[in-house]
Amino acid sequence: MNGAEQDVKVAGSQAGSTSSDPLLQPFRLKNLTLRNRVVSTSHASMLDDGGQPLERYQRYHEEKARGGLAMTMVGGSAMTSPDSSWGGGQLDLSSDRIVPHLQSLSQRIHRHGAAVMCQVSHLGRRATAYAGNWLPPVAPSRVRETRNRNFPKEMDAADIDRIVKDYASAARRCQAGDLDGIETVTGGHLIGQFLSRRTNRRTDAFGGSLENRARFGLMVHEAIRRAVADDFAVGIRLVIDEAVEDGSDFEECLAFARLFEREGHIDFFNCIFGRMDTDLSLAEQNMPGMFSQSAPFLPLVGQFKRETRLPVIHAAGIRDIATARHAIRENLVDLVGMTRAHIADPHIVNKVMRGEEERIRPCVGASYCLYKKVHCIHNPASGHETLVSHIIERAETPRRVVVVGGGPGGMEAARVAAERGHSVTLLEAGARLGGQVLVAASAFDRKDLIGIVDWRIDELARLGVEVRLNTYADAELVLAARPDAVIVATGGVPDMEWLEGAEHCDSVWDVLTGVVPAKDDVLIYDETGRQAAVSCALHLARMGRTVTLAIADDTLAIETPYPDRVIFRKRLSELGIRVVSDVRLAKAARHGNGIIGRFRHELTGAETEMRAAQLIIERGTVPMEDVYQELRARSSNNGVTDIALMTAARAKGDTPSPIAGSFELHRIGDAVASRDIYSSIYESYRLCSQL
Repeated sequence: MNGAEQDVKVAGSQAGSTSSDPLLQPFRLKNLTLRNRVVSTSHASMLDDGGQPLERYQRYHEEKARGGLAMTMVGGSAMTSPDSSWGGGQLDLSSDRIVPHLQSLSQRIHRHGAAVMCQVSHLGRRATAYAGNWLPPVAPSRVRETRNRNFPKEMDAADIDRIVKDYASAARRCQAGDLDGIETVTGGHLIGQFLSRRTNRRTDAFGGSLENRARFGLMVHEAIRRAVADDFAVGIRLVIDEAVEDGSDFEECLAFARLFEREGHIDFFNCIFGRMDTDLSLAEQNMPGMFSQSAPFLPLVGQFKRETRLPVIHAAGIRDIATARHAIRENLVDLVGMTRAHIADPHIVNKVMRGEEERIRPCVGASYCLYKKVHCIHNPASGHETLVSHIIERAETPRRVVVVGGGPGGMEAARVAAERGHSVTLLEAGARLGGQVLVAASAFDRKDLIGIVDWRIDELARLGVEVRLNTYADAELVLAARPDAVIVATGGVPDMEWLEGAEHCDSVWDVLTGVVPAKDDVLIYDETGRQAAVSCALHLARMGRTVTLAIADDTLAIETPYPDRVIFRKRLSELGIRVVSDVRLAKAARHGNGIIGRFRHELTGAETEMRAAQLIIERGTVPMEDVYQELRARSSNNGVTDIALMTAARAKGDTPSPIAGSFELHRIGDAVASRDIYSSIYESYRLCSQL
């Protein structure tokens, strides 16, 4: 055995796995042997405390290590320099203050057998001058980014020297923090801004030819390699095609890769596609979600891997185990990034190892983790590890629990209560479980949301929950079950009664589900800023209807993740849907064979009229609370849920003893107030994990 082989580090007890599953095979990355092929790539979790990875940041990444993956990568856009801030949410690698926190983080990850690396970057023109340290952004040339909107200073020799040294210092701090390696990033960040002709218009030794444009990145990596030990892994997250006419195509990106390989200062490529200088490019290229096909760039990454020598990582829309396994089996990548999939379920690898692949909570691509950072639309524990656990503890005393309503909140309540060891009955008035998710998933672009329902149906069956469909629950039916606890999750019904002339209108629900047929000329009014009305507009336009969308807000779909907002705007433009903003519907009335809506402008107060064959309304829901009100007087708590119970403020052991012959009553989700899927599920989880 030679010296290099003797120095190989083994991350995790799975390193010698003999499983035939390609995902579970170990992999050697430089001198680090990873226990399997599944990783989570760097992303901005927004869980830092002033740029430091403290308890909640560490617990979030530790859960993925506990769940069996090979490596978690921290520090999305971590700051090498004081002038590399976008205003918050980044790890700050620009001072030694971070080192002890990285040491604590590394210790947590390593004790579960996983490796940990950090992304080290300078944002260049992507930084902001108006927050953080209030320093002007710098860039190779004075080219403003569309998305971040700052005008950068063109870097001079002093800036270049300073930032190269900052990269090296940041890498040294990561090694001092006992991390296993780092990666830099090209893309829209500073190294990539030098590489791309779109952003590099210099005429000196750092501009013009391919070699000149690569010079800054090569200097950075040479400085990093001199600053860290030989066994410390150093990689680069490299764009393999900018997918724009004046940018670097695949062949040029491949030439850059070969330059970096030839210089010998890097150990792996983490391949990404496209740009990140607009919301649309981020949504369609860097972080493809619900509107994109699964793993859209895998074939090109596979081609890149065939033409380069170093190991390849890739993560973009790889949300399921079948796709990940295909990527490894077909040698398209060496390590597969399932980053958002691990926000949905941090225990993916352990479930595969236990033969429980079907129990993996699916990533449905909703991009909620980009709206409320690292909050999965249907995993309430992700990002809340210091408040709630991913593992549900068994209750000391089994109880009889009745859940009324089979939407996402009710299903989650039944699931969690059953995991606690309680005997659970779920009563649903409809013929199917799913509630409003069924409505949402009926829109073509949002069909994958059905995974929220299907996963819970399987879990309820596994846990032995009694599910009674087509059962309208009144107070007597509920009480006949002799419950110790009743959870009312009856949801709501479309809010229409506020409008004069509502009898002439239809709801988005009715039209999306086909209960009411759509007419040829449709006017849709949205007062929520959520997905429902926009999805309905797209759905009807694809059916050949003429659609106008009137919104009370100044921005389309304002309560949605930015990838949804920009793609909704794109789709509406493609389909020729007219959007009228800043108007509030005041009245509806019949007009011949059609309908007329009277609107008042939010800013001027001016009144206008719009006519169509059909007026469709989305204004949230009104709680369905009949059974809750019937049961209140008979409950031990008068239907009042202790706020401390919902905020994890109540100490363990403070749960009041049940009153003999009585029951506690709670209501959750839209049965309380109109909100979103995540709110209902999180509320159910917090409540029922303490029943």
